[in-house]
Amino acid sequence: MADLVQILFSVSGSVQGPTLIIYRDFTQKAAVRQKLKGWCRNTTCGRVEGEVQGDQAAMKKFLQEIDKGPRMSHVVKVEKKNMEPHEREDSFEVLRTGESMFHSGS
Repeated sequence: MADLVQILFSVSGSVQGPTLIIYRDFTQKAAVRQKLKGWCRNTTCGRVEGEVQGDQAAMKKFLQEIDKGPRMSHVVKVEKKNMEPHEREDSFEVLRTGESMFHSGS
């Protein structure tokens, strides 16, 4: 698929605490709506991050949705990095909290 793209994303703001389940669920639903594959999770540093893959048009809509977030969240910043697409995922999953894989300086 020529237009298959994959990104690593990191969302900063009020996306954990009381809204953590809401935000991850929102992210998963946004990905499923756009027919994207990948995962998201909370990080130990207080962000939500993930990998997502799909076509460019769907990716653009997904990024717009997660930048806005659900009603009870306050997104400050969405960072993204392009990755080499691969076909490992077959759905979009919510994973357990883990260390961040996203380093904004690299």
